[in-house]
Amino acid sequence: MNHNAQPVKELEHLAEAPLPTSFGDFKLVVFRFDDPSAHPDLSREHLALVKGDVQGAENLLVRVHSECLTGEVFSSLKCDCKEQLEYAQSCIHKAGAGIILYLRQEGRGIGLANKIRAYSLQAEGADTIAANQDLHLPIDARDYQVAQEMLSALGVNSIRLLTNNPIKRDSLRKLGVKVTGIEPVHIAANPHSEGYLKVKRDRMNHMLPDDLTLKESSS
Repeated sequence: MNHNAQPVKELEHLAEAPLPTSFGDFKLVVFRFDDPSAHPDLSREHLALVKGDVQGAENLLVRVHSECLTGEVFSSLKCDCKEQLEYAQSCIHKAGAGIILYLRQEGRGIGLANKIRAYSLQAEGADTIAANQDLHLPIDARDYQVAQEMLSALGVNSIRLLTNNPIKRDSLRKLGVKVTGIEPVHIAANPHSEGYLKVKRDRMNHMLPDDLTLKESSS
């Protein structure tokens, strides 16, 4: 027996159906990705919101988006996740084709309970990086292999990535995804999210403007 063998990660297509939305008509595709290295509290079911014919597509507009229950469901003002998701959906609808890969990697991969524990520390003055470190958690535990496999399953040849995060671009490229460029997603800060965005810009190398109160893209 080879005790050094890496766990097998497998992608399975589970379901798909048309999905009319306030941004236009899409197709929703559900995949299951069994990743033994992921946090055990994270869902193994990931979603692709697909617009148009993407089979064989080149330079396709794609957003690789991580789940954010607090922002997207409860309208938290602590982050820009909901606005980024809506902006991406609007852009892809206007382009006529594209994909949002909705990855179930809550809290940058640490799980919902740990994310809320980090929120508690942030309320006491810690920034997002320090809060994770105080909890002995990774600053970013996400793995983008599932995104690469979903794009492959959908037949996409190359993408333009909707992101401010060059690490996401570089991670996808290392996995073999042809990323031809980046399209920024700049959302104006509010008093609750400004510190969060400053940490992304200044300590995590996200491509954000000096004046975070100015929108360079309109959502």
